Amino acid sequence: LCWQGRDSLTDCTSFIQTPNPRFVLRYFDIGVNIKAPETEDQPTDSQVVANPEQYIKHPLQNRWALWYFKNDKSKSWTENLRLISKFDTVEDFWALYNHIQQPSKLGFGCDYCLFKDGIKPMWEDDRNKLGGRWLMTLNKQQRHNDLDRYWMETLLCLVGESFDEASEDVCGAVVNVRPKGDKIAIWTSNCQNRDAIMTIGQLYKERLSIPSKAMIGYQSHDDTSSKSGSTTKNMYSV
Repeated sequence: LCWQGRDSLTDCTSFIQTPNPRFVLRYFDIGVNIKAPETEDQPTDSQVVANPEQYIKHPLQNRWALWYFKNDKSKSWTENLRLISKFDTVEDFWALYNHIQQPSKLGFGCDYCLFKDGIKPMWEDDRNKLGGRWLMTLNKQQRHNDLDRYWMETLLCLVGESFDEASEDVCGAVVNVRPKGDKIAIWTSNCQNRDAIMTIGQLYKERLSIPSKAMIGYQSHDDTSSKSGSTTKNMYSV
């Protein structure tokens, strides 16, 4: 079973794994941007803290939702898309991450999607329809060597607001597990916002330590949805 929202459970056993005792707050290493708890006065030693959890957990800049997609041909696309959980603290992110299967363990046709709360992982969403994605395609060998690491770094880039002011343009990220090769993409809200898009692409490439000779491209959702062949022309590349 897995979380769906904060108070309900749903049968998602195909991607849930045995709880991992490792609980590392890596935000100390990557400089994640967190919000300071809003308090009127700092408590003194003689005061009793009414809500200790407020001072233990570290809020993220945004609330995020993790989605899971399993390609069941007997169901519609929307029926195949399930909300796993939402989180807005560093600790809740790691609690969720450590309780789900890594992408390399998922079956073909499955996706994970991490999006800002209120944005659905589909082109038609108002925050996505004018946007596009930085797309990285992996070969079969990279599924075992790079896929899980790249996906984790992608998640940390998002929840850690690692793209500076350009993070405002980020909608979410998707990992697709496919027989011919897996894909990881970062979605943004406006394909015409070149400065933000290039900032995201350059910082993302650096974060994943992708060789300078290797190229990743940015494609608009409109071009991707209307393509006639197997490939889509890149609007930008780094």
